[in-house]
Amino acid sequence: MAKHTLAELNSMSREELVTIILSMQGQLDMLNENIERLIEQIRIANSSRFGRHTETIKSMEGQLSFFDEAEVLFDASAEEPSAEEVIPVVRSRKSKGQRELNLKSFPEEILPAHTVPVERLNAFYGEGNWRRMPDEVYKRLRHEPESWTVEIHTVEVYVGTDGDHQDEFLRGNRPKDLLRNSIVTPSLLASILNVKYVNSSALHRVEQEFRRNGVSISRQTMSNWIIKCADRYFAPFVERMKEELLKLHVTQADETPTQVIKDSSHPNSKCYMWVHRSGEFYHDRPIVIYEYQKGRDHQKPLEFYRDYKGILVTDGLQQYHLVDKKLSDVTNANCWAHARRDFADAVKVMDKKISAAVRSSVAYTALQKIGEFYSMDTELKKLSSGERLQKRQEIIQPMVEDFFAWVKEQISQCVVPPKTKTGQGLQYLVNQESYLKVFLTDGDVPIDNSASERSIRTFCIGKKNWMFHNTANGASASAMVYSISETAKLNNLRPYYYFRHILTELPKRCDANGKINPAELDDLMPWSAELPDECRKPRR
Repeated sequence: MAKHTLAELNSMSREELVTIILSMQGQLDMLNENIERLIEQIRIANSSRFGRHTETIKSMEGQLSFFDEAEVLFDASAEEPSAEEVIPVVRSRKSKGQRELNLKSFPEEILPAHTVPVERLNAFYGEGNWRRMPDEVYKRLRHEPESWTVEIHTVEVYVGTDGDHQDEFLRGNRPKDLLRNSIVTPSLLASILNVKYVNSSALHRVEQEFRRNGVSISRQTMSNWIIKCADRYFAPFVERMKEELLKLHVTQADETPTQVIKDSSHPNSKCYMWVHRSGEFYHDRPIVIYEYQKGRDHQKPLEFYRDYKGILVTDGLQQYHLVDKKLSDVTNANCWAHARRDFADAVKVMDKKISAAVRSSVAYTALQKIGEFYSMDTELKKLSSGERLQKRQEIIQPMVEDFFAWVKEQISQCVVPPKTKTGQGLQYLVNQESYLKVFLTDGDVPIDNSASERSIRTFCIGKKNWMFHNTANGASASAMVYSISETAKLNNLRPYYYFRHILTELPKRCDANGKINPAELDDLMPWSAELPDECRKPRR
């Protein structure tokens, strides 16, 4: 807008001055809106960097209670607590024998008794003035650091000295090696996989620990072992797991960025690790499949779910909606945890000193409304699929319908600026409405996609330690190992012992060409009842 001199303003008519003032008011409103949005963005950035990463209503209410507690918590209709509620209940003592139960599965070593010499007894009591009582027996748990054993294999060799097979050699049947002419054994590789992929430690730390124990194995060698064994043994294994996953009526998916140096066009380009898992309510044989992909376009999930028939639970990424549209047998359901995230961000950065304003805000009201049917759905988790669906349609569906009517009313009345976090959250809900309501049509569909986020968390922790992959082959190998380890954990297996078991058995399943038929691996799957007991996590 052009600036006017005092003389120009004095010469203007009343209508021209009113027009200029109204124009300035519009500009001021826009500036104020932009300033508020920038302040909100700065607060969200600071909260993300320095604050607690929580989105629960209770944590936010806890922050509000720091200010003016008497006013915030006052409720004239609240009843006085009873004596039973005020007087704390004394907790029962820990049951005897619990330690015995916890230590039951470990090997025991009986140490020599801690004796009292006869001379000391006679000196203390007087000769003959004592008798032996029942011994005191107690237990302590001893841990020994990893040990190393060199296996020396002897293969008998014979040669014919006469007859039809003269000068022909005959050797004893030696066990198949994981890798030809390599010192690696199932137990050694299982230990490396457990440390790197289960405990999220980088290979250079494994190398350093080995050196401290007098073993010189470079991380280059370990990387070679992992990639070769992944290609040879884990690829058909994970393929068999994928076949079982795609038979399920409900699956869940998520993705996270990663950097692969030799598969990226420039240093800041992103590749992605995708995770596909069984629906949260399938407890009998939970499955997690990791998949490395260079990009994030819709072709990646489209290819994975091309032959799938069922419901795919995800966040609101447009790529998943395209899968829904292009595959007639796939229905996309969205996550309510993502739907509430913008409101949680908005509330976290509000001025907590003005608690009444926070509690009356649209964002806080939205969180409360979502929380009501969220907590209601949590109570239904232990029900069967049919019972859960019935309760959802009876109780939760009316609450969801009322909530969307309220959301649309807030948008139509322009209660909040559309570019703020609250405004974005309201618009997100309207855009995703049909996908967010899918959980009301099927009892096996979870209300959110938190299970996928939990399944991919181990990788997210790990990539903070090693930062990036070097090649696409390495990233794909990591995806296969994570698929096995995460599925093993969900099936209550001990990853080290499970890796050792399958690495012992898989070489035996190779044909003359070194190939493995995925259809012959059912007895090795993480949910198989034929697995040895040592693979299973002890039950308390």
